[in-house]
Amino acid sequence: MADATPSPDSSSASPTFDEVFCGLLPRLYRRAVMLAGSRQSAEDVVHEAYLRLAARPHRFLAHPEPYAYAFTAVLNVARDAYRKDRRQVLVDRMEGVEEGGAGGRPGAGARADGWDGGWDGGVERRHAEIEAVRLLGRLSHRQAGMVILVDLDGYTIDQAAKIMKVHRGTAARHRARALDRLRAYLIESEYGQAGR
Repeated sequence: MADATPSPDSSSASPTFDEVFCGLLPRLYRRAVMLAGSRQSAEDVVHEAYLRLAARPHRFLAHPEPYAYAFTAVLNVARDAYRKDRRQVLVDRMEGVEEGGAGGRPGAGARADGWDGGWDGGVERRHAEIEAVRLLGRLSHRQAGMVILVDLDGYTIDQAAKIMKVHRGTAARHRARALDRLRAYLIESEYGQAGR
């Protein structure tokens, strides 16, 4: 009868589910924030995706591109959470809370003070990430998923279509519509700021 305990050599030969998933966590968290809109929601989304994937770890480990498989799970969980939240009864919005999460973005318009564009400790990058999350939140989950996969992660349309399990034409259409909407939002916001 064979020994049921794995030998030390066999565990080092192939990575475990947790090792592979944990290696993808930083990237998955960044993408989940873009889909879910907040860090806390993103943590919930990634945790739920982990639970779904852990139920069938062999599928995840056997996939030729584990990140793509995990991203699809994250996208599905985010979409499900969005649908669930849409069914909730809305309450009156609080003044100044929606914009920056706690009273708006401090330092808005800081460039008017003659800032020369030097290193700012990462504030400008963080502001750009928050703006990207805000804009992606205005798209459907499929559109946001296509923009993330193609424009941020560097996949081709064909690869992204395969990951999203849609036809190439559908994937291209989702991305084109997403980019059109994003351009319209940017033009609208620039026009609104110029009219002040």
